[in-house]
Amino acid sequence: MSEFAVSDTANLASTRVTAAAAAAAAAFTTPTAAPAPGLDKELQRRAFRLMHTAAAMAALYEEEKATASRYVHATARGHEAVQLAAAFLLTETDYAAPYYRDDALLLGLGLRPYELMLQLLAKADDPFSGGRTYYSHPSLRRAGIPVIPHQSSATGMQAIPATGMAHALAYFESQGLKYPRNEEVGSPNQRLNTENSAANPVVLCSIGDGAMTEGEVAEALQMAVLHQLPIIYLVQDNDWGISATGREMRAMNAYEFAAGFPGMLRLQVDGADFGSSHQGLSDAFAHVRARKGPALVHAKCPLLGHHTSGVRREWYRNDLGAHQEQDPLPRLHQQLLRQGFTAEELNALASEATALVRADWEQALAAPNPDPATFADHEFAPAAVTAEAGERSPAGADKALMVDAALHAVDDILREFPEALFYGQDVGGELGGVFREAALLAKKYGDARVFNTPIQEAYIVGSTAGMAAVGARPIVEIQFADYIWPALNQLVEELSKSCYLTEGKFPIPALIRVPIGAYGGGGPYHSGSIESTLLTIRGIKVVYPSNAADMKGLMRAAFLDPNPVIMLEHKGLYWSKVPGTEDAKTIEPAAGYVIPLGKAAVAQAADPDKLRQGDTALVVTYGMGVHWAKAASRDFPGQVEILDLRTLNPLDFEAVTEATRRHGKVLVLTEEPLMNSFAESLAGRIQRHCFEVLDAPVFTLGAANLPAIALNVELERQMLPSTAKVSVSLGELLGY
Repeated sequence: MSEFAVSDTANLASTRVTAAAAAAAAAFTTPTAAPAPGLDKELQRRAFRLMHTAAAMAALYEEEKATASRYVHATARGHEAVQLAAAFLLTETDYAAPYYRDDALLLGLGLRPYELMLQLLAKADDPFSGGRTYYSHPSLRRAGIPVIPHQSSATGMQAIPATGMAHALAYFESQGLKYPRNEEVGSPNQRLNTENSAANPVVLCSIGDGAMTEGEVAEALQMAVLHQLPIIYLVQDNDWGISATGREMRAMNAYEFAAGFPGMLRLQVDGADFGSSHQGLSDAFAHVRARKGPALVHAKCPLLGHHTSGVRREWYRNDLGAHQEQDPLPRLHQQLLRQGFTAEELNALASEATALVRADWEQALAAPNPDPATFADHEFAPAAVTAEAGERSPAGADKALMVDAALHAVDDILREFPEALFYGQDVGGELGGVFREAALLAKKYGDARVFNTPIQEAYIVGSTAGMAAVGARPIVEIQFADYIWPALNQLVEELSKSCYLTEGKFPIPALIRVPIGAYGGGGPYHSGSIESTLLTIRGIKVVYPSNAADMKGLMRAAFLDPNPVIMLEHKGLYWSKVPGTEDAKTIEPAAGYVIPLGKAAVAQAADPDKLRQGDTALVVTYGMGVHWAKAASRDFPGQVEILDLRTLNPLDFEAVTEATRRHGKVLVLTEEPLMNSFAESLAGRIQRHCFEVLDAPVFTLGAANLPAIALNVELERQMLPSTAKVSVSLGELLGY
């Protein structure tokens, strides 16, 4: 056993863990005399040439570090063997989530060094992001190559979206549906062509052993084994995080950790040996393609380069000699000589690789930079719904509660769109949601389409990125707004940035339902308002209906939108039981009714005569605020216009400014604590853009600036806005 392998077991207290670590280290053996049986010479030749290509790129980047390290990058040095083995086993029907050290894997899939260099140098023709994101952060839809969605740099975060891809594949197969490919994504779904389905696509998730300690990885593995999803987790273990070693970071390696997930095939390979890697991964791919469940392959690799170009190995590494003994390149060289390749042939392949890398570097240096005028392109994919359509108040229709309008909207969507599915905590089975907002949907559409998840907010939200990449259209629910925080990693790092960083190749159509708001003693963990936090996240849309008709129309538009949309649904409006919320119950629109996102509505107009006399004011609000304002306005007959924003991002600021110009006096009303809120920000924008027409400062009213809502109903009442408090503000504003 090598010095490098022994170091993995040193100073481990637990005998059990020590034994497991030793077993993993034993994957490193002395170089075998020849690659594993069954590897043909052409595959070996290709592996050797590409291994030299990856090594030549790393050497060139170091030689040209003044230019190459302008932006941070990492290379595959030491990991090339296992990455190329994985690449050679992937097909164009598969899906892959490479990570930021995986440039050898990308070369193995057929990408040119030139293309990777365009990203390294942040050039306009970077095929992944047009110069927007880091080296070896691919996002690609290209014939002949697996679909590669956007992945962030956040360690461990890729496991959930990748598992979401596998979840979507399993869903489509369970329904007999064809999963759209490449340019087909977004087109109407079709029935699966069983004659061409024998390949059984799989998902490859590449991840580091250090990242396996992230809690979100455990969520992904849990769902993979719970649903027996078609995914392979390739764990590349080089015993380093940045400057922390495995002994400092973990009590067990990924192979032992995976033992806690029964139903997952576990394999160990020598990641520095191409033959060992190819054989182990072949077994894993065969297992998953046969739909026998997920697999985890633990590959022990040396780290021969820097952690990244910005964190250099000489600053902290004292084990480079041991790692360099495991360099996969000279190992493969010796193996191929024993296989009958000549030294001249191998040297020629190495020279070809070096020459290609040098030529591609010169070409990449000369490539154009992005046009600065395009910096804001692709914030969102173009909206699918741009105008109100359908019947809002069909003749003979009954009034509906908001909760029923939401239920019926989702029912209509599931009936019409076979690629749609709905999941979250308690939304499936008998209950159908703690608010009964999904009642009976699981019985109607089956457990594959409407199902419960574990208590895993990160998975619920992050899996939608993978679902969307395959072509599914997920509707998910966070049970209470107060519990969305574990999902913010995925929402921020994966969902919000995908469209922008992929230049529109991978928008994420995901509808995320979030019951929100306080009433009647919900207490500190079931009553919070979170919209201001959400609105600091660019790249997502936030919708907040105040009545049943808007709920139904906005729900469908949010589902059809090709971007992540969070639908905030006030619990106090669901059943119109709270005094003053009777208007939340409206005539239910017909199926297919839609309202475009980003369009405000006048919930109550002022009397025209009072408007001409200059004796009116405007309330700009949303959600429960609409109903507080309506009730308070009865103290000022005809003097109050109420503008219901309905969508907070995109914001209909044009409607706000037009209404402000009509009245000259404005109150911005919210349920959130006021300090540093969306409401205060909006008030500032109104003052900036409408200052000349204002007859008074822009007033604001919100909840008290406290960290939580108390359980006692009297304490809750003191904290929140109310009809009486709104009336006092309106009286002061109108009398200004």
